[in-house]
Amino acid sequence: MAFDLVQYFTEQIKLQKPQLLSQYSAEDRQHYFSEINALSLGRLITLWRKDDTRIYQEIHAQDHLYIQEIARHLTTSGKNESSLPKAELEQASTEILSLQFAELKQLDETGHFGQNGMRELLLGQIEHLSGQAGDWVWSTNELSELIGSQPVVTEELSLDESMKEFNQMINQQPDLHSETHHAADEVLQPEQPVWSKIAEPVVALIVLLILWNALQHIF
Repeated sequence: MAFDLVQYFTEQIKLQKPQLLSQYSAEDRQHYFSEINALSLGRLITLWRKDDTRIYQEIHAQDHLYIQEIARHLTTSGKNESSLPKAELEQASTEILSLQFAELKQLDETGHFGQNGMRELLLGQIEHLSGQAGDWVWSTNELSELIGSQPVVTEELSLDESMKEFNQMINQQPDLHSETHHAADEVLQPEQPVWSKIAEPVVALIVLLILWNALQHIF
């Protein structure tokens, strides 16, 4: 299953667009965000199917006028049943589409997807979009196969759970620093005891004295 852009974009909208539709309650904002996110992402998938090369280029071009054109098309569609006023809907759609384009570009540059990888990523979102909005959304963005769809139940880990597993994996690894330090101590440990090096001059002096005394007796 492809990476869940639906949930990812929803979280990014809340993080990056705290003032968007702020005149509404938290519950209404969440509803509108989910609705517009599905509406715009679904439209990107439809446009990709029609001309993937063009959309791939537009993702990297980040052309505000092109993004605004998509938002206006969705807003003025006769099938659009959003309860938001048209002006607010178009503005919110433009901002969310701009965020989606920017995030897709960053994901592509970071992951080196290329056009084929981006195709798999975008087309893989159909499963994640299933049941996430009313049928009018799929009629408006022409993702007709999702009309009447139900949410797909998955067992994907949350961010917190993923981080816990990652931390556990790290904690189970050997303490490489301690092992390296121990190995270095073994390598650097002197082959002779330190006291033997200190005693060497004393022993040499005693030997010299013995030889000197012997010579005195001879002469």
